[in-house]
Amino acid sequence: MPRKPRHYLPGIPAHVIQRGNNRQPCFFCEDDYRFYLECLGDASVRYGCAIHAYVLMTNHAHLLLTPLDGMSIPRVIQSVGRRYVRYINQSRQRTGTLWEGRHKGNVVSSERYVLACCRYIELNPVRAGMVTHPAEYPWSSYRYNACGETSEMLYSHGARDALGATAELRCAAYRGMFDIDMDDSVLKAIRDSAQYGVPLGNDRFRKAVECTLGRRVGRAGRGRPGKTNSAKILNK
Repeated sequence: MPRKPRHYLPGIPAHVIQRGNNRQPCFFCEDDYRFYLECLGDASVRYGCAIHAYVLMTNHAHLLLTPLDGMSIPRVIQSVGRRYVRYINQSRQRTGTLWEGRHKGNVVSSERYVLACCRYIELNPVRAGMVTHPAEYPWSSYRYNACGETSEMLYSHGARDALGATAELRCAAYRGMFDIDMDDSVLKAIRDSAQYGVPLGNDRFRKAVECTLGRRVGRAGRGRPGKTNSAKILNK
């Protein structure tokens, strides 16, 4: 069976998931988390990806990235994967694969879902019962987005910038989003989009993505979508 292609578009955020093989651990000590982030930061600069949010769990990683071009994300993930696997194999005296096949990824509409996706990513340790609040977990972007912690690797997305006129107001508004439980329908939409590779957004956004790509995406049927002015839609 042929592999399902991943579809990334310049300037459009994407939610990317990289899992350990057979759901086995891929991080074993604090140095591992640090080295993965070093690899990610280096690759994002080299291949042109802005990193807005991330979380490194014991056996997988979630990333929210905006690529400079359609190949930026695959190149970043490939670079990080290869460099990190070499490091783990050498440090753990092991051989073979570490990751579960290829990564999963889907484009995300900035109108509604970018901030929801950030929350979903940064709440992973809370949902897993590892901490009671995302600020307690050291291997995520929460402290950058919510508390103003400095980072050479992370870039604030425009949706976060629109939360307030100053850094303090933006952080306060961002923290406030975590005081409210995520809607079940939003959680399901994020999970389904990640699982099946479909665009995360409303029907207009999805149709615009398919028109730009000239093909159906994810679980949709075959055939080309009709022509429309997708450029303006994708920029929303």
